[in-house]
Amino acid sequence: MSEMPRGMVVVVDDDAQVLDSVTMLLQISGFNVRPFSGGREALAGLAQEKAEVILSDINMPGMTGIELLGEIRQKDQETPVILMTAYAELNMAVSAVKNGAYDFIIKPYQPQYLLHTIEKAAQFRRLRILEQTYTEELERTVQQRTAEVAAALQQLKTLSIETISRLTSAAELRDEDTGYHISRIGLYAEQLAIKLGQDAEFIETIRVASAMHDVGKIGIPDAILLKPAALSLEEFAIIKSHTLIGEQVLRGSTFPLLQMAAAIALTHHERWDGDGYPHGLKQQEIPLEGRIVMLADQYDALRSKRVYKPALSHQEVCDILCRGDGRTMPEHFDPEVLTAFTEVSAVLAEIFARHQD
Repeated sequence: MSEMPRGMVVVVDDDAQVLDSVTMLLQISGFNVRPFSGGREALAGLAQEKAEVILSDINMPGMTGIELLGEIRQKDQETPVILMTAYAELNMAVSAVKNGAYDFIIKPYQPQYLLHTIEKAAQFRRLRILEQTYTEELERTVQQRTAEVAAALQQLKTLSIETISRLTSAAELRDEDTGYHISRIGLYAEQLAIKLGQDAEFIETIRVASAMHDVGKIGIPDAILLKPAALSLEEFAIIKSHTLIGEQVLRGSTFPLLQMAAAIALTHHERWDGDGYPHGLKQQEIPLEGRIVMLADQYDALRSKRVYKPALSHQEVCDILCRGDGRTMPEHFDPEVLTAFTEVSAVLAEIFARHQD
């Protein structure tokens, strides 16, 4: 299968040597590159031709990279903008990410890291276009084929599952979670939904939709998501925004599967006692699917090895969820969902044992 043609990358830097070296690196790697020596010049070029990714230095005379970002975002909220920054400007770069930048690269840059970041941003843009195209196609199909509703819904269901698979695959590349983690979350959620007495449609939908719970991580910079050290408060705030990003990617669909996926992406870190994020919802304010996936994700996270923690046994995790350890407490979970967990925990342990990397 041939690769998708790479789109245009706009590179902006007032340092001619840096501009030439980055342009040559990207061109050798197969990208179509438009270099500009300043922000005003870049804006004029972007008015004539759209870019797939924009790479700009932060500290430039006339128009800084931050100012260029602001000008671009007034007209274009979608195109990923990556900023190149020196260590002294790192706080400015983190602030820029919170205000619409996609990522930042620290100078002097590693060529492979720069290429990875550009490719990641381009993939994110393509996935956003895919989701938008999917939603538009769904609306047109419903309007034009009312006589073929049953067949159209089946076709759209297949397409939505494929879309979920593609977006989930992209999210898997972003951190240490794997496809097995994604599969386990769906199987855990399915068992909990069955125990809670939900109907067959809800059970099937949550099994598939739960795979999208962390899709928003495709919008979190690698420099923060993969940081091996403790996160600052600003960095943790950016990490928490993956719930909002995931909901933004998935929202607006008229299809129930994607509607549930959007709700899960947004609410799977909310807590029953109101101490979660992003909105501090509590109890019944949190949709049932969010309450189920929150516990399923917590169980799997505790069972799994991470760079900052060892894997725990099934019994250790059950004790933490049901009795608390100071960090994770029973009051974080819907009591009915927690009771269901205790009744099917042996099945969840079997799922974890069977679905390993």
